[in-house]
Amino acid sequence: MSSTCPQASVMAFSVTTKCWVLLVALVYVSFFGFKFGNAHEDLPETGSVDGHDIPQTGAVNGDPAQIVAKALLCFNDKFIYSSCEESYRLNERGNINVPPEYTDQYCNGPCLEETHLVLTCIGNILSNFFFYNKATIQDVRETLQAGCSYTSERGDFNVAEHIEADENSANKAGKSILFGFMPMIIGCGLLI
Repeated sequence: MSSTCPQASVMAFSVTTKCWVLLVALVYVSFFGFKFGNAHEDLPETGSVDGHDIPQTGAVNGDPAQIVAKALLCFNDKFIYSSCEESYRLNERGNINVPPEYTDQYCNGPCLEETHLVLTCIGNILSNFFFYNKATIQDVRETLQAGCSYTSERGDFNVAEHIEADENSANKAGKSILFGFMPMIIGCGLLI
């Protein structure tokens, strides 16, 4: 009998150790594994002009206040916004005030193209720019695409709805990870 007791405790220790190793590995992969394959956005892209490397899209150097001020100048650049009526322009708050009855003129006229030029201008200066309403450049682009599409979203240029959609999908991802861990933890508890 004395020989079976040590074996049972070694087996229990072995199962418990395996559960903990599995649990630690899964936690590590869940928190850090999602970054695999993503671009390194914090590294500046460079181009070459006359043999000199120059920063490109998203690469910024200098005083942060000056960088943001330069990005904000894109909204008032007369060469970018030249034909679009001011009341329909994208503003610093991240709003696009296009009434539904003006959708065809907005989407088929110069406003859409000029708004994309403003977004490109901002992105070239500061790629992770946030508007006052917490929208990103991508949120605004998605709003423009939806607002000018021939779906039920046509004419809806509410950027806040696209911000909320991004936040909801992030919350769903977090919940799915949590619900994935619960059965594993319960399973380890049952094996112990």
